[in-house]
Amino acid sequence: MLSLNIEATVQERPASIAASCPLGTHVSATSRTDALARVTAPAVGFLTHLPPLCLFYFFSRRYVVNCSRVLLLLACWLGALGAARAQTAPETPANAAVPALKRQLQAVRITETIKLDGDLNEAVWQQATPATDFIQNRPNPGPHERHKTEVRVLYDDANLYIGAIMHDVSLDSIPRELSGRDDFGNTDFFGIFLDTYHDKINGYGFFVTTGGVQGDARYSPAGGEDFNWNAVWDSRTALRGTDWVAEMRIPYSAIRFSKAPEQLWGINFMRQRKRDNQGFFWNEVRPAVDGFVNQWGELLGVKNVQPPLRLSLTPYISAYANHYPYNVQGTRNTSTSFNGGADVKWGINESFTLDATLVPDFGQVQSDNQVLNLSPFEVQYNENRQFFTEGTELFNKGNLFYSRRVGAQPIGFYNVESQLRAGELGPDGKRRPGEAVVSNPGVTRLLNATKVSGRTKNGLGVGVFNALSNDVYATVRDSVDGRERSVLTQPFSNYNIVVLDQSLKNNSYVSLINTNVTRWGSTYDANVTGGLFRFANKKNSYAVDGRVVYSRRRGTVFGSEEAIDDQNGYKYRVGVSKISGNFTWSLSQGIESDTYNPNDLGILFGNNNINQNINFNYNKYKPFWKVNNFYSYWGVDHTLLYKPTRYQGLNFYGGFNTTFTKRFLTTGLNFDANPVTHDYFEPRQYPLGDYYVRVPVNANVGGFASSDYRKKLALDVNGGIRWYQQDNRFARPRRMGYGWGFSPRYRVSNQLNFRYSLDWNLRQNQVGYVNGGLDGSQPEDARFRADHPNDVLLGVRRVLTVTNTVSGGYTFNNRMSLTVRVRHYTSTVNYHDFARLSKGGEEFPVDYRRNRDNTFNAFNVDAVYSWWFAPGSQVSIVWKNASSSFLEANQATPLYFDNLSNTINTPHNNNLSIKILYYLDYLMLKRRTKV
Repeated sequence: MLSLNIEATVQERPASIAASCPLGTHVSATSRTDALARVTAPAVGFLTHLPPLCLFYFFSRRYVVNCSRVLLLLACWLGALGAARAQTAPETPANAAVPALKRQLQAVRITETIKLDGDLNEAVWQQATPATDFIQNRPNPGPHERHKTEVRVLYDDANLYIGAIMHDVSLDSIPRELSGRDDFGNTDFFGIFLDTYHDKINGYGFFVTTGGVQGDARYSPAGGEDFNWNAVWDSRTALRGTDWVAEMRIPYSAIRFSKAPEQLWGINFMRQRKRDNQGFFWNEVRPAVDGFVNQWGELLGVKNVQPPLRLSLTPYISAYANHYPYNVQGTRNTSTSFNGGADVKWGINESFTLDATLVPDFGQVQSDNQVLNLSPFEVQYNENRQFFTEGTELFNKGNLFYSRRVGAQPIGFYNVESQLRAGELGPDGKRRPGEAVVSNPGVTRLLNATKVSGRTKNGLGVGVFNALSNDVYATVRDSVDGRERSVLTQPFSNYNIVVLDQSLKNNSYVSLINTNVTRWGSTYDANVTGGLFRFANKKNSYAVDGRVVYSRRRGTVFGSEEAIDDQNGYKYRVGVSKISGNFTWSLSQGIESDTYNPNDLGILFGNNNINQNINFNYNKYKPFWKVNNFYSYWGVDHTLLYKPTRYQGLNFYGGFNTTFTKRFLTTGLNFDANPVTHDYFEPRQYPLGDYYVRVPVNANVGGFASSDYRKKLALDVNGGIRWYQQDNRFARPRRMGYGWGFSPRYRVSNQLNFRYSLDWNLRQNQVGYVNGGLDGSQPEDARFRADHPNDVLLGVRRVLTVTNTVSGGYTFNNRMSLTVRVRHYTSTVNYHDFARLSKGGEEFPVDYRRNRDNTFNAFNVDAVYSWWFAPGSQVSIVWKNASSSFLEANQATPLYFDNLSNTINTPHNNNLSIKILYYLDYLMLKRRTKV
């Protein structure tokens, strides 16, 4: 239950490009603090926030009081407090929560050829009116720039051209660190934003650094700032005296727009001046205003341009060599494979694009961060496959799509052992061995996947996703005669998503989403349909939002005649919020029924709950005292079990973070308090309601500090402690939780950098379900089942988890880089007492003597060489080294170096691969043919 840290992703100068660019800090006043709450969320079950150290003693004694009254009183008190703060500390002008007036810029049509060289020496550049007088957005919103920026926009029948001159005082004032694509590092950058349908909700971003490194992103309510999107465009940069120049050519094939004879696009420009950690926009972006795209200016003068035929083919070939020391007769230690396929993009019309991958190869994606999972919920891993991360903002509406389900582990993966022929006694009285598993694929190979997505000129977004996977078989071998047979573990399957998303005025929308999984043969199919809405008032200061989702499953369990469970279920949530200004708030209520199950194409962390939440935020965006800004949040979560309706938990939470002006030290604190909680999920007894683990009153304090990333040496640290009230029902030692993290980074030069990260987490005397469950073949387990057939075995345990990660990168130039990442994870569970759990949360001592200690180790190396030898074309060479081990009973040890030694000496899987992509664009080939 240890709830820890706020990582550097909430700091003002974040490590990631996504946070250092606009939407990372200016989506809305509420989204920023919601992100803080998510970062600090406990990992266990229904406790979904990191929450304030207040009133917990009162509620621990009387948590059965009418919680609705408590929430109402607290809301009034916190609301009055927030209003008082807002009245007594006015730190921005009265119009700070109102969007700035929209600036307009005229584009100039050209007929001559522009040479992309970062020089801007063509005379036609001087014919365009420059966009100047940028306005600071951070760290001090409002002041006009002192070092002038000039941006001009040209266009012809095929491209949009942007020329930008960033004036400065000297070359020493212009940082120029090189990095990989979409990762800026310690450098200045220039960016252009385009809202080509002028719907003030969706847009594009194109960025280039002083070193010529490109970045591009999509902006939407569902995806936020999405740097997984990659377009093919060109740019050049150059240093000229004390200035630096950026020249960009964005082909119309990289964006979508209507066939209107005269275009009206939203536009904005951004300049980051890293020397002073300043960010500037041409059209002012006010942090107190909800939304980002709606604060852009307007581009005029683009006339008589036609959306081009957008057709491209990116074929690939790849080769793999894999080595694992099986050292078994008849099994080769080394294997090789060769693959080929292609990605196809076709612009169906000016609004919609088809994106398909044929015989995809995802073997080079980064390794998952494997962990020992002691919770009752599955681990959600990041999606690293580019096809499923790029251009998926529509499909992510409502969070009903978990893309790792496509090509996931076969649904019958764990059923193979039960289908083996067991050993038997032969006629001669000798025992004949049975069948053994030879191979059991852990992933499902996709045949193809296709996306069609786009948005009409009237703001209707349409998305269709479809993927096909083939049958998957395990191979088993008869140990007597060597005959092999195949066992079906995954039938031919179709995965489908359809999304309709209508953009409305005032940053509002209405959406409909449907996900469907259809499987061939006698098993079950699944369907989920959801509706979403958000309506904001004309001033974009208040909003109501909500969602209703219905899940439906029909058929039988795979490999069985038993009817599938959770056939019909639903969830809903409705909320109201103040979304602009320094002081914001939100109030929401939702239900997930006990049979709601979107897991076939989504992910679920515990249904069967009722949740009410009230949240407040107070932010100061302008410098005061010795700090640049101040962000704070606090609130209350109340949860009930849905069926039967019973108390689960009450959670008070809060926190803040700020950045000091002189040293740019970012620091923050989070705290929470929880009265007695009933955890109905931990016992793993279904249906829920009879069994629960009683969690005593507890409180947490955590914090973080992050130094200035402009320095060669920077440091991130975080730590936290969770205190639990003594459980007087037993003579047990008090539960406690501790954790800390330490992460220095060093920039050797503008091309070479290193980072180290150490995370240490200790949970003392945690009470939980004994991982691994009971095994009837073990005498102690069989005895427990016989003596207590209706009870659950709980363990009192010490859980120590240590993660070490070392990464380094060398960037040869803006198109070529080498990165290496090494991670070692170890988690040890030591049980020192056991109890049996009965209905009603009653625990009793039990004489159980089986050693249940266990240790999990995981080790990974990912080394990636990448060379973008032409626009959209890439050579990548990847080496992966991986091993893992699970030690039980006397082999388990909490000693770190013993675990590290064990990991090193465990057999490792080594994989070396090369993959070549070549981008072929129809329009480019057509122009070359004409020449």
